[in-house]
Amino acid sequence: MARLSRLVAVFLIAGLVTGTAHAVLGDIPFKRKKGAEAEASVPVAVFPHWVHRIRYKCYACHSALFEMKAGANKVTMEAIMAGKSCGTCHNGKTAWAVSFDTCARCHRGQ
Repeated sequence: MARLSRLVAVFLIAGLVTGTAHAVLGDIPFKRKKGAEAEASVPVAVFPHWVHRIRYKCYACHSALFEMKAGANKVTMEAIMAGKSCGTCHNGKTAWAVSFDTCARCHRGQ
């Protein structure tokens, strides 16, 4: 079973690195509110939960950064760029930095 988990992780991570990843079971698409925040030209961001879960224990993010309840966490680009929510780790030191060059790693649609 552990070998299978590692194999799945390799394929998921390879897809993220090459920009060809697609949403899989366990991924979390961020829903946008209707109105000014929604931009049709930018695909919805998808959080690859299992890729993160393979590397980190639950308590790394829950409940220090995120509540364990669907829809309870407001994630915005402004917060990420300010080093909050995803930006806590995606700062160029712990994990790749958020920039215009890395948009497609998250904003890949469903």
